[in-house]
Amino acid sequence: MSANQTQPSATYDSAFLKACRREPVPHTPVWFMRQAGRSLPEYRKVREGIPMLESCMRPELVTEITLQPVRRHGVDAAIFFSDIVVPLKAIGVDLDIKPGVGPVVERPVRSRADLDRLRDLTPEDVPYVTEAIGMLTRELGSTPLIGFAGAPFTLASYLVEGGPSRTYENAKAMMYGDPELWADLLDRLADITAGFLKVQIEAGVSAVQLFDSWAGALAPVDYRRSVLPASAKVFQAVAGYGVPRIHFGVGTGELLGLMGEAGADVVGVDWRVPLDEAARRVGPGKALQGNLDPTVLFASTEAVEAKTREVLDAAAGLEGHVFNLGHGVMPATDPDALTRLVDYVHTRTAR
Repeated sequence: MSANQTQPSATYDSAFLKACRREPVPHTPVWFMRQAGRSLPEYRKVREGIPMLESCMRPELVTEITLQPVRRHGVDAAIFFSDIVVPLKAIGVDLDIKPGVGPVVERPVRSRADLDRLRDLTPEDVPYVTEAIGMLTRELGSTPLIGFAGAPFTLASYLVEGGPSRTYENAKAMMYGDPELWADLLDRLADITAGFLKVQIEAGVSAVQLFDSWAGALAPVDYRRSVLPASAKVFQAVAGYGVPRIHFGVGTGELLGLMGEAGADVVGVDWRVPLDEAARRVGPGKALQGNLDPTVLFASTEAVEAKTREVLDAAAGLEGHVFNLGHGVMPATDPDALTRLVDYVHTRTAR
């Protein structure tokens, strides 16, 4: 496909893609971050005994896991089952996803010499991604498939810290103390991330989301100086494909305007900022995605519906709105609560 491909016709008129393009929709589209995963008993069954990274590299398994929430919940989009560290593993970074911990990097990136281990990613590095997306788009038909990648800052945090962190002291020490090395690291990661998204788009995904999960740890002045250029490079690299680009972070209320500035078409909002206020911070010309607090799903159906109405009311004046949670589905969530939520949003917003 050329770099200025049009959307695949089967999904072009879907409610999800219309909302991303800020066009009128038949109902507010719904999908959930982490909709494919531990909240589903069928997911736990097919993943039994298979390590996380290995499961991301088996196309038949990826296809089944990606389809499970579409079948069960009737969501308006599928999200490709993978992990943000998959491209790093694919280019030879020695890392593993440890149960109960998360990604752990054997040799953290701390010096300029370490940058040499981060080579560009090619489609040949991730043939299983191309194969799985081909299988999925055939199965999904008119339901869009969302591809994704981790943003340069979040990937850099894992690489420099050597694993998950609450304080990011090593990453921030590099950012403040060796800004040139930091900038070169993020620029290298921007190229790898853009390469990973291009593979997914060329294989047939209808939209992409950049997860900057840990960007909320930053002050706006540091985000603008030390992170925004790399994220903007990723969005610019895939701009020519014409697929909607979504940008999401957690705890990023102070950064919403800057995240929009980085170049996304849709800005994801966590539950801490109401969508009407988020729209003011992001400014015109962007759709918004969000933003029900995922813990609300542990409350009664009446409480879920009341909080959902608050989200929909706050979104009433938006140019485009994709309903989602303010972060991922939590593992102990009752799947039936998600199914009821999809139905409630569809019914309440039917036009």
